[in-house]
Amino acid sequence: MTQIGRSNRRHTVVVPGDPDARISLAWAALSDKGYRRSVNEDSLVARSPIFAVADGMGGHKAGDFASAAVVTRLAERVRVDFVDEEALTSALRAAVDDMGRGVGHTDLGTGTTVTGIALTLVDGNPYWLVFNIGDSRVYSYRDGTLEQLTLDHSIVQELLDAGAITPAEAEVHPHSNVITRAVGFNEDPVPDYFLLPIVAGSRLLVCSDGLTKELTEHGIRHFLGEGSSPLDAAQQLMDAALGNGGRDNVTVVVVDVLATPESGSHRLGVARRAARRH
Repeated sequence: MTQIGRSNRRHTVVVPGDPDARISLAWAALSDKGYRRSVNEDSLVARSPIFAVADGMGGHKAGDFASAAVVTRLAERVRVDFVDEEALTSALRAAVDDMGRGVGHTDLGTGTTVTGIALTLVDGNPYWLVFNIGDSRVYSYRDGTLEQLTLDHSIVQELLDAGAITPAEAEVHPHSNVITRAVGFNEDPVPDYFLLPIVAGSRLLVCSDGLTKELTEHGIRHFLGEGSSPLDAAQQLMDAALGNGGRDNVTVVVVDVLATPESGSHRLGVARRAARRH
């Protein structure tokens, strides 16, 4: 398990071109191997402008190696305040190359999911750039409402989309761990990307499927609402996931938007890009 960045109670970013336009964030990150895994194959990066979780696969050292490669390459992009799709995709491609050179670690093939949020600029205005490959997830919580922002790349999601199974059946489907897209296996990474307005008072959750295996959306909404701070919310989510069985590695990153610029078109927002570009 590789963790880059931890908790930060207040971090301020200045929007280029306007020294009075500032975004203030707070965040916390936690990871645990759970009770049934011998090693934690999750990795994370929690340093502005990137907050991401990678859930490795391939068994023991291989999965850990893959997830670490991804967050390490993403962390190279945290030397600036804002990043774009090109930078993130380039980092993921570099991580795939790193995996290919992992003799002794990845001989049988390995990969990882990755999902997260990053500060980006569009026409000079700041937004969240949400990205995803696999079945780790990003959620948004605001005013008591929880929304899943990412779409799982999994067999179960495809069955749901086709109307072949119900959401209740999806929860217990035997192929729930089978994903249809990953970073690795010598394939070019294909993330979904879309924009999300940055809204003061919103709370974002980035998590591995070890959390969503143990908590329903009702539970996630409850603990995100109960947490007095990102660290408190992250700890409550972790404790609940472990208390419900902890069958997989569990990783959570909670990010609060404390303040946004008082003026600027980004306060009004734009519609999220429905087309998740490949």
